[in-house]
Amino acid sequence: MSSYTSISPEKLFRLIGTPGAPAIIDVRIDQDFDADPRLVPGALRRSHRDVNEWASSLSGQSVVVICHKGQKLSEGTAAWLRHCNIAAESLEGGQVAWNAAGLPTVPADKIPKRDGRGRTIWVTRARPKIDRIACPWLIRRFVDPSAVFLFVAPSEVETVADRFDATPFDIEHVFWSHRGELCTFDVMVAEFGLSTPPLDRLATMVRAADTARLDLSPEAPGLLAASLGLSRMYDDDLEQLNAGLPLYDAFYRWCRDATKETHNWPTNKVKP
Repeated sequence: MSSYTSISPEKLFRLIGTPGAPAIIDVRIDQDFDADPRLVPGALRRSHRDVNEWASSLSGQSVVVICHKGQKLSEGTAAWLRHCNIAAESLEGGQVAWNAAGLPTVPADKIPKRDGRGRTIWVTRARPKIDRIACPWLIRRFVDPSAVFLFVAPSEVETVADRFDATPFDIEHVFWSHRGELCTFDVMVAEFGLSTPPLDRLATMVRAADTARLDLSPEAPGLLAASLGLSRMYDDDLEQLNAGLPLYDAFYRWCRDATKETHNWPTNKVKP
């Protein structure tokens, strides 16, 4: 049972993917990480030895610390963070317990190189509609909460990627793009090891709306309408992205928690 300074894998998993998810810090030693180079979704690796140096970067956030078995390294690091007035818990049972519960993990080698501030940098075509909002949402919520997204002219995506050390996505002839009938969001869910029933359902909605196959998902026309509406509301792509994130938050929570719920008011409907 979790104590007030620890959190169970199941409870943490319920928080991941939501706007209020805690920052997740993986402090496993290199030997343990090299033996299992996978991360809890959204986790950032740090050394417990340097906690006094990086603690201030987490100010104002709640934090969950992960080590191999949820013992000395995560307990000690979380205690140090609490000393710095940061709300911190350790993951009960550590990475071992997370894996034993069969919860999703992100292969570390699929995460692009981070910049000096620990952020992944991504670049894609300007004027996003569906895939180019859905993919940033997935990355921010499940891979790298601090990810940076650059929107540029379509002809300049690859050169900007090269000059600014960014990862291109949703353009032709790059790794993170459409594959056959799958859209980029599908590819990211699969490659990042994030396939779960809610995300798989959301992926079908995104694919249906993004590839004009609305028959694949009853909800796709609504997603398409909302996405096109947002694209008309905002001239600034980053403002549109910020406005679109809550849209995908809502669809994800529906996919996860509310697919069986119906709206049945008024109850005394007029009979035909």
